[in-house]
Amino acid sequence: MELQKAILTDITELRKICIDAYSKNFYNHWNEGGLEWYLEKEFNVERLKSDLLDKDAEYYFIKRGLKNVGFIKIRNNTNKDLNIENAVELEKIYVLPECKGMGIGKTALNGIIKKAKERGSGNLFLCVIDTNMSAIAFYEKLGFTFHSKTILDIPYFKEELKGMNRMIKKLDGKKPVANNV
Repeated sequence: MELQKAILTDITELRKICIDAYSKNFYNHWNEGGLEWYLEKEFNVERLKSDLLDKDAEYYFIKRGLKNVGFIKIRNNTNKDLNIENAVELEKIYVLPECKGMGIGKTALNGIIKKAKERGSGNLFLCVIDTNMSAIAFYEKLGFTFHSKTILDIPYFKEELKGMNRMIKKLDGKKPVANNV
């Protein structure tokens, strides 16, 4: 498994793996018409181009051999309301379902943690659906702890899945303090 940073000339390939990995994992999280709406909103060529040109965002292909088996999107923390200093957000990490259970997600996330540390970030945070116990356990095994609750504010997403846990991993070795907001 390796991480390969996506660049503008990769946009077609990036769009394909984004749509494949996301839709195969979360097709059942949407009300009718929602998945198609979301895929077009998040992964259209203009949006991906904008993200790839944004100095605060990075996409990485998760590769197994020559094949793209997932992707990661990270973003420098631009959310001042969150009050997490020197942070990078793991905005998206999706691996094709047929590649789950092979250690690919863990290896990829450890690669992103290493990259975040190398650039001097002190914290890595993410949001995860609060009923997705397997994902929460996965992040906890990698050293993430609960930070706070939030609600996913997006149309067409099933109401019962909108609760989100914010989780954080201190990259400087200090234990984070939970914020029960």
